[in-house]
Amino acid sequence: MNHDLPLAGRRFLMFVENIYEDLELWYPKLRLQEAGAEVVAAGPEAGKTYAGKNGYPCVSDAAIAKMNAADFDGVVVPGGFMPDKLRRDPKVLSLVRDFAEANKPVAAICHGGWIPISAGVYKGVRVTGSPGIKDDLVNAGAKWEDASVVVDGHFISSRKPDDLPDFCRAILQFMAERG
Repeated sequence: MNHDLPLAGRRFLMFVENIYEDLELWYPKLRLQEAGAEVVAAGPEAGKTYAGKNGYPCVSDAAIAKMNAADFDGVVVPGGFMPDKLRRDPKVLSLVRDFAEANKPVAAICHGGWIPISAGVYKGVRVTGSPGIKDDLVNAGAKWEDASVVVDGHFISSRKPDDLPDFCRAILQFMAERG
């Protein structure tokens, strides 16, 4: 194993759409790439520029409709207002269900938890997220905790941008333990 690139050969899917939380997309994307992983930012359209909540652009690498969970080692769901739009896309929900059923990491931060909620994969799972969606998480059957990061099996969740260091460390640690 290359200790400089512990995630070499691994692939992660990230969702992107307008009004994503800039730091919650870019920090994990760059951190995973730094560790050697390939990160595919998929949006409703391939090659389209999506604007973050704070105006930072992200050009999608691929269209969500063409994605298959079997081609990836995990999914990262940033927050912002984006998850509220994407949770209405049946393909997004089926992808998240496929990751969950394959015991691959489903990592969501802040309002990103809305997507696993709508995918129906949080029932009985210990999670955290933005306090603004605490009721949504609880009503979906999740066990909400107020912590910078919560790892329950292959589910990894955090509350807000300030939690990004813990969130990314948890993803990297999960992948290291998985081998």
